[in-house]
Amino acid sequence: EEEITSSTMVRTLQSQQSRVSRMLVILLITLSVILVAILVSVHQLDVFSIPQHTTREQDMPDNHPLHDKMSRNVDTNQLLMDKAQRARWLAHQRKQKERELQQQVEEDEKQPPMNILLFYADDWRHDTMGAAGNPIVKTPFIDALAKEGVRFVENCVTTSICWISRATLYTGQYLARHHFEMLGRGRTLLKDGKPVEMKLEVPANETLYSLMKKKAKYFVGHAGKLGLWIDHQEYLGKGTFDYFVDEDGWHWREMGGKMVHITDKNTGDALRFLKMWEQKGKPKQTPFFLNVAYFATHAVDGDTRQYMPQNKSMAMYENDTIPIPATATEEAWQKMPYFFRPKSGGMNEGRTRWTWRYDESDKHQRMMKNYYRMASEVDTSVGIILKELEMQGQLNNTMIIFTTDNGNFHAEHGLADKWYPHQESIRVPLVIKDPRMSPEFFGTTNDEFTLNIDLAATVLAAAGLDPLPTMMGRDMSILYRKNGFEGEVAATTSQSRRKAFASTNGRQYIDPSSDGDGKYHSGSESSWRTEFFYEHPMHSHPDYIPSSEALVRKDYKYFYWPNFKYEQLFDLKNDPGELNDLITSKNPVHQTKLKEMRKRFVELKMMAHSDLPVIL
Repeated sequence: EEEITSSTMVRTLQSQQSRVSRMLVILLITLSVILVAILVSVHQLDVFSIPQHTTREQDMPDNHPLHDKMSRNVDTNQLLMDKAQRARWLAHQRKQKERELQQQVEEDEKQPPMNILLFYADDWRHDTMGAAGNPIVKTPFIDALAKEGVRFVENCVTTSICWISRATLYTGQYLARHHFEMLGRGRTLLKDGKPVEMKLEVPANETLYSLMKKKAKYFVGHAGKLGLWIDHQEYLGKGTFDYFVDEDGWHWREMGGKMVHITDKNTGDALRFLKMWEQKGKPKQTPFFLNVAYFATHAVDGDTRQYMPQNKSMAMYENDTIPIPATATEEAWQKMPYFFRPKSGGMNEGRTRWTWRYDESDKHQRMMKNYYRMASEVDTSVGIILKELEMQGQLNNTMIIFTTDNGNFHAEHGLADKWYPHQESIRVPLVIKDPRMSPEFFGTTNDEFTLNIDLAATVLAAAGLDPLPTMMGRDMSILYRKNGFEGEVAATTSQSRRKAFASTNGRQYIDPSSDGDGKYHSGSESSWRTEFFYEHPMHSHPDYIPSSEALVRKDYKYFYWPNFKYEQLFDLKNDPGELNDLITSKNPVHQTKLKEMRKRFVELKMMAHSDLPVIL
């Protein structure tokens, strides 16, 4: 019996050992399969798709935080990859990007040339839109554009005044380069000892309209405020326009026996252009470029009513109460530099216009409601024009841009109108809807510093042209198109007329600021600008509109008032209303920041005033 029991135990033990052996074999096979799968995934490289907005992996040191992030996601792969494997992976990625870019170029070439429609309003600051969070103003059509495109929330102008901003649109240059500093004329030069008033000094064939007509072969139109008060044929090019109407300086006018509002006139002129293009340009497959340049929401200077909307709009906002800005106070006014209260007996023009519009509560409400009514009328016009595009079957083949020439004080700092480097004056709306836009950007916002010097380069690039070496901005489409900055670099080797992205065309990016460890710069092939120079000339007399300049960053802003050699420094993060001047602060952080920004301000100003082919 003991022998039988012992024999049974031996057989049981042998059976258990056999099962364990089989389990070990299965486990080894499973581990082998997993290991093979990991090796395959390494070679397929799908797990290392780097987000477009990050620094390219091949440009990062081994201790870059992104490597740690990727290691946490795929620890085994990081262990298995040696340097040779990584080099093969990087080469694979580069080739993949090149193939994607080439495919995009080829796809663009198959598409018909797109139309370009620019809506360019007046005296309209960045927050006069429902999409920007304004709780009062109604702008449904512009808001719809923002949902279908990109809204640029830090878009600014380099000079906040109508004619200079428009000259910048037409030339792609700072005031310091195009010199069109006064309405109807540019700077005054001495020639043979005699003062000579110059006009627009940029050659006519180097202006935006001329390039679009004669180089890009577009059907070109302008409907609304040209804003220069010069002969458009002489200074913007003879034969440049297929359609041209210049309307400026009025809200109501008798035409054909009836009173017509200027925004209705702008709308009608734009529709006439589109009908003309449908008959003459469309049959020849010629794309169009149209600037609908609204006079609204500009006031009628000298008329005590200031803003005169259409009768049908008067019911809008009737029962609303317009919020008074937090900085629309006597205290804020008293914090403005001393020369805003001249001892000569004169008055700063910004303060004068404040008395026209905002010095009484009821007046403030009336003026702002009429201002908003005119903004809503422009929005309605945008909707009508886009409907016509849709009826012509062109809506999805048209790049649409909405922006304005400058911002506007609505009583902030005790001021009205524009001119100065404060946020209310220099920030303006920008919405772009582009047939080439990558779907992931639809309905998004972008907080890069886009500027009005970028508009010409963006329009030209959309038409297949590079910006001229004298232009100072860059194509904004790299901020919302597939491959982004990598595409901009790669496109410089492409011979395609319809490049994916505009090249620099011989222009140079300047070195970053010496402070901030490279954080502050005017852009590079792989990054967008993080600072810019602002300028505005003296108008008539320093007591009237003093000259102002600034170095603008998102954290700090440095002001310089040349007529009075007066400086200011504001911490925008902690003081977005620009109330607390830090120029005399004893805080070492502020003293260091002032020293650094003074230095950089001079560098950027020198670049803006130079003839060098630079991108700012």
